[in-house]
Amino acid sequence: MYSHFFTIAALAAIASAQNSTSSNSTSSSSLIDLLGSTPSLSSLSAAVVGVPGLAGVLGSATNITILAPSNDAFAKFMESPAAAALAANDTAAIQALLTYHVLNGTYPASAVTQTPAFIPTLLNNSAYANVTGCQVVEAVRQGDNVVFYSGLLSNSSVETADQNFTGGVVHIIDTVLTIPQNVSSTAIAAGLSGVAGALTRANLVDTVDSLKDVTIFAPNNSAFQAIGSALPNLTTSQLASILQYHVVNGTVAYSSTLMDGASVPALSGGDLKITIVDGDVFVNSAKVLIPDVLVANGVVHVIDNVLNPNNTAVAPEPTASVQTPAFAGASSVASLDYTSGIPTPTQAIGAGPTPAEESGSSTAASSSPAAGAASPMKTGAMGAAALFAGAGVWMNA
Repeated sequence: MYSHFFTIAALAAIASAQNSTSSNSTSSSSLIDLLGSTPSLSSLSAAVVGVPGLAGVLGSATNITILAPSNDAFAKFMESPAAAALAANDTAAIQALLTYHVLNGTYPASAVTQTPAFIPTLLNNSAYANVTGCQVVEAVRQGDNVVFYSGLLSNSSVETADQNFTGGVVHIIDTVLTIPQNVSSTAIAAGLSGVAGALTRANLVDTVDSLKDVTIFAPNNSAFQAIGSALPNLTTSQLASILQYHVVNGTVAYSSTLMDGASVPALSGGDLKITIVDGDVFVNSAKVLIPDVLVANGVVHVIDNVLNPNNTAVAPEPTASVQTPAFAGASSVASLDYTSGIPTPTQAIGAGPTPAEESGSSTAASSSPAAGAASPMKTGAMGAAALFAGAGVWMNA
């Protein structure tokens, strides 16, 4: 069905081969020595040394990659809305954020390619990572830059790579990672009011938030508006069936694992057909506009069409700027009544328009940078002071 873990396995093999041949692969420096001797990590160094037991835990770990926010990254984080969100010192969120910055494996920057790889971190708390194994970050090379994408497409670029220590390697990054949120919160933050409103109307919010290992193809607002005349006539059960047809349960299918010609079972029954044409990804007749939005329980791909479980034979139109709606006879509307109670996001998750504003341009080749850190699934990413004060809970977890 999918080439599960092929990309990450290949990346790990490359990393292993490069580590075995690199003259810098067996550095004698401890992590604490490395942090203490790196001026741009003085904030992180002071925090690690100042928290009883934390230095020992990190120093004794092996075969890890630490994505270490720089002093400027912490300063930027402290000015973000997320810093105030966890002033209450949520110990579970502290543990989650710390472990999300530690990759399971040693990955030099040279192992990261232009093909996105989804690397497991040490974050496995099911309240924040309802996936098999651990939550991931996306690693991809964009030009000369190595970039890590986290929740809400937050973009963390590597400023200084391959700082080796006895347990692995440190990459200094320019932005604190964002722990992926649940599906409903991500939809609201992404401006996908059509999805958020439809889930609410169909009583599916708790269902999609609690399912484990999901892939969701989420129509943008324009897609719902394109069939707007048909929506008021749907019963709750009919709407739920349509929405469940957009969900694959039991498989987290990142863009790099989708294969041309694959058929995948939808939660509602029936199959979804994957088509790839010149790098553009289609599911049935819908085009993937924004891939790989990480969520707590899997991944979301934003698409330009609402899928119809009763019209599965419709084929994609690769040259069209917008795909033809799959609901025959439906006409477009200017607004959706059932979205009136959905909160408006305070900032876009990407550097460009929100997914709701995308019309026809494809972004399937890469993710979009985010404006800044945002909250984990339960509450939010914590302020640096709370993180440093409470980091000792990691040793007792």
